[in-house]
Amino acid sequence: MAEKKKRRLSDDEEPAVLFKNRLKPDAVILKILQNLTDALRSDGASSSSKTLTLSDLALSTACREVADLSLSSVQSSIESQILKIAHSILAGDGFAFDVPSRSAANQLYVPELDRIVLKDKSSLRPYANISTVRKTTITTRILQLIHQLCNKSIHDQTQSDSILDDVSCMLGCTRSSLNVIAAEKGVVVGRLIFSDNGDMIDCTKMGMGGKAIPPNIDRVGDMQSDALFILLVEKDAAYIRLAEDRFYNRFPCIIVTAKGQPDVATRLFLRKMKLELKLPVLALVDSDPYGLKILSVYGCGSKNMSYDSSNLTTPDIKWLGIRPSDLDKYKIPEQCRLPMTEQDIKTGKDLLEEDFVKKNPGWVEELTLMVKTKQKAEIQALSSFGFQYLSEVYLPLKLQQQDWL
Repeated sequence: MAEKKKRRLSDDEEPAVLFKNRLKPDAVILKILQNLTDALRSDGASSSSKTLTLSDLALSTACREVADLSLSSVQSSIESQILKIAHSILAGDGFAFDVPSRSAANQLYVPELDRIVLKDKSSLRPYANISTVRKTTITTRILQLIHQLCNKSIHDQTQSDSILDDVSCMLGCTRSSLNVIAAEKGVVVGRLIFSDNGDMIDCTKMGMGGKAIPPNIDRVGDMQSDALFILLVEKDAAYIRLAEDRFYNRFPCIIVTAKGQPDVATRLFLRKMKLELKLPVLALVDSDPYGLKILSVYGCGSKNMSYDSSNLTTPDIKWLGIRPSDLDKYKIPEQCRLPMTEQDIKTGKDLLEEDFVKKNPGWVEELTLMVKTKQKAEIQALSSFGFQYLSEVYLPLKLQQQDWL
């Protein structure tokens, strides 16, 4: 009887200590991370130096991609567009832009590249049409502003993201080539030193809030780090928790977040870190369909910007957590789990039909479990066991067990 009581107490205590007694010394976990980083760098050194590109593949479908262009090339492309329109007007055919279609039907997932690309279909955007006149007018004005910015060699900010994407497709250039930048959103903290327009930034000395990711990636250089991995975090709250706990000192890493939906600057910055520092990227997102969608945007690209996926995607991101299987595995209390809405379930089922999900059996298994149980959970659910549980128990144990997909 005493033995049964002892065993029952042990079972009751386990959720309280939350697997902390299963943790091995930090030195063991650091060795695991070092092996992960060494394996990545070894694979990179042994593989061919030439990166596979869209032009290397004999695809049956014509696709388009953009490239970085000089200011003079962007100006020339704009002038060619305007000259073409002028000829059309003089010929009596009216005023219209030929804009590449960025609809879902015009997207293609390429397994060899593990990213989404844009097919070559386009559509006319006429001025003399009530449904397109506003967009055509805005497009014309933005082309004028970009032409002026190129003349002055200065950068500007704009909120017309959708039109800018159209203009990038039309001109065949990246967003950064347009001299237009988005407002900064992402932040980074941890074991990283880099130059921002000539100023050296040490991300271990930027306080709890970290360093805002520069909106102009061209001005970022001289990246140095003794980190063993990059931790990509979906939510700002989880990022602040890890930064406040100085998680990057216990396990040398770089912590980055876009505070939700990934912005262009954060995607560019993450890719630059991954390729230049040759570090593995581990992702911490909510256990819901949107967390996985955010992870896929970083890894495979977004459909809105598939025309520039070669520059915006970060290859081989590992899904560390929170995964649907973690809810039972780590005994997340029922009151901390949320029921999925009908829209959540639909989004989950739609993701299961995506080729980039089907390619990864582990993703399919986790997503299927999520849709079946109809349960989701945020990263903050872990705080029910204590504010520091994320940094002191959950993540170390995940790293120790190499529990990523």
